[in-house]
Amino acid sequence: MEQLTEYGHALASVALFALIALFLSPWIGMLRANAGLAPGEMPRADYRDRTYRIARSYQNTVEMVGVFGAVVAAAALAGATPFWVNLFASIALLARVAMIFVHIRGIGMPERGPRSLLFGLGWLMMVLIALMALVAAF
Repeated sequence: MEQLTEYGHALASVALFALIALFLSPWIGMLRANAGLAPGEMPRADYRDRTYRIARSYQNTVEMVGVFGAVVAAAALAGATPFWVNLFASIALLARVAMIFVHIRGIGMPERGPRSLLFGLGWLMMVLIALMALVAAF
């Protein structure tokens, strides 16, 4: 367990990523109910609709939180360099927070622009963490 303390920022990033998903869940649930939608039902696909954008942001966060947790856990357990794991995990978390803000505010086009760039940055950080885990494991 002592070895894992070196990955404090990365592990905290995973916990914060999960808290973001947990925070978004009741928020979108209330918005869906207010819109007369059934639990889990998606609003009509329209990026001008704030409820739809929040629902997509929630779905995307939930889709990625497991991947993020998996790559950070693999890197920490394999003994990848803590500095880089912590740095990349922190950048991935910051990219996620910024992406959610951009997504909810409706900044940019849905298929390109700031949201896509931020998603790509977070994705790249997760790929790098996964590669470091693989290198450390072998």
